[in-house]
Amino acid sequence: MKQEASSPLSLEVSRPVEPLDPRVVADQVRTALAEDLGAGDRTARLLPADQVARVELITRQEAVICGRAWFDETFRQLDGCVTIEWQVADGESVGPGDCLCRMQGPSRALLTGERTAMNFLQTLSGTATRAHHYAQVVADLPVRLLDTRKTIPGLRLAQKYAVRCGGCHNHRLGLFDAILIKENHILAAGSIAAALAAARDLADGLPVEIEVENLAEVEQALAAGATHLLLDNFPIEALRQAVRLVAGRARLEASGGITQETLRVIAETGVDDISIGDLTKDLASVDLSMRFLPA
Repeated sequence: MKQEASSPLSLEVSRPVEPLDPRVVADQVRTALAEDLGAGDRTARLLPADQVARVELITRQEAVICGRAWFDETFRQLDGCVTIEWQVADGESVGPGDCLCRMQGPSRALLTGERTAMNFLQTLSGTATRAHHYAQVVADLPVRLLDTRKTIPGLRLAQKYAVRCGGCHNHRLGLFDAILIKENHILAAGSIAAALAAARDLADGLPVEIEVENLAEVEQALAAGATHLLLDNFPIEALRQAVRLVAGRARLEASGGITQETLRVIAETGVDDISIGDLTKDLASVDLSMRFLPA
């Protein structure tokens, strides 16, 4: 299902984080529950069907929380009698030992949904936390940090939502909402100018960005009327030269193996955007714990 979003390559500033379409969340949760439950939770049947319990969810580490909708939807699909009282919102920072929410409902449903609900919450919180760490490195600079398509299969929209919760921005959602001309496209078309001309004919209002690998290609792209350039694996000095050469005539995006250690110096070259695969592909899940409370 296509999730509406602002044009990822546009020059507009980001909007406040908006929740995903509830239907997207419900579909993702339904798939995850089917994967975990199969024919049913055999162990939960050890408990009386009418037993009710209270639990609390805590974090064992500092994190930026993301994924409440998936957590809630897990228990909604399992048993509508489960109630959840959240203490934090998506995008908020928490510390070790903080209570995220308190829950009450049938013991069977609480135990059955525990792992699926926490998988969503800890994974998306891990993404949001990593995005927050990157954003903090360049918080005082006028640069946008963008995610990529290097996401967990089936969870792209969820992870891109988490990136926004962490303070970074979304690049294109997929292959359908922007045209990004890369090296092989240029080779197949015959030249940078030919690739850009073909892209404009097909764009139908979509943003068009072209990858360049050196300053000579920057000049060729500018001459062909490019408005968005992806500077792929440019050395620092070459990035500085590209910024001076372009002088605001096109939007510049740096990309290629960027880490928290290299981010600051790249941002200081004056590029407009930096795309970072690490935001979504190398995440560390947040350590969470669900504890049953005394009756």
